[in-house]
Amino acid sequence: MRRVLVLAAACGAAAVAAGAAGATNECRGLQVCVPVTGPWVVAPAGTEVSFDLACPPKFVVGGLDAELSRRGVDVTFRGALGSPVNPGITTSTSAVFLARLLTRAPAATFRPHIGCVPAAGRGQRFPTAYRPAGPAQPLVPTVVQLTVVPGTHRYVSHCPARKRLLGATHAIGFFTATPPSPATIASVAVAQSVRGGNVRVTVRALDGVAATVQLDLECA
Repeated sequence: MRRVLVLAAACGAAAVAAGAAGATNECRGLQVCVPVTGPWVVAPAGTEVSFDLACPPKFVVGGLDAELSRRGVDVTFRGALGSPVNPGITTSTSAVFLARLLTRAPAATFRPHIGCVPAAGRGQRFPTAYRPAGPAQPLVPTVVQLTVVPGTHRYVSHCPARKRLLGATHAIGFFTATPPSPATIASVAVAQSVRGGNVRVTVRALDGVAATVQLDLECA
């Protein structure tokens, strides 16, 4: 059995008691923590992929981790500027994982994990006498989740009203206990195009595959 590598990427937190996550560390050091596990997301060579993983209502992200199917997958997350680095300031109710494959080998996968803490305990920003124009909050993608069904299916998505499309990416995730095999990865193919502010996606999938396609639309 191929060993699953664990990549730690936990953000700071004020609690000191041990969390209840298993082999991963998204809840380590958090007294109250709800672990959330995503699917195995394909990280193709030469392309950065993003995947948004959300907390339950009234929770914010307090810790992060990821499992890798093999070495060579670089995984980070998108955080907001602010002080201190803390849940509710650096993170929000969801985390956007960014991954890319650093080798030329066939596609690998990663499985994102987040540890969610109650939103009532998050940090706050305090006003100052002088207010220069600081950097804006990071662009939060509009997430569209597509359930993969057998056959060929076409979808069209667009930004909410009064917003324009800056760009779009898609990610393929597999709901399997272990990293999907190359044959499983190849069983789902996605073609994406952008025209007139609309994102058009064609999904082709074989029968018997438990998978999802997530569209991340950058809207401003």
